[in-house]
Amino acid sequence: MSQFRLTFLVGLKEGILDPAGQATRNVLQHMGYEAHDVRIGKWIQVIVSAETEDQALAIGQEMGKRILSNPVMEYFEVTVHAYEQ
Repeated sequence: MSQFRLTFLVGLKEGILDPAGQATRNVLQHMGYEAHDVRIGKWIQVIVSAETEDQALAIGQEMGKRILSNPVMEYFEVTVHAYEQ
């Protein structure tokens, strides 16, 4: 078995209110930046054991759907990288 690093980006779906993003946008604008749409999300990294990269991706998809995101309000993206200790 090989080890793989799964990287997850989790964010709120379009249409879901993001108060943290709005507050950050307001601060950025107050500081003179032309920020228009700020969304706050999560970055998660997990090391897994799997036979192949495709199997690691399937594990990551399952983790994302079942545990790491709320599918009603959030989307997620997962990428797979070989992991060397």
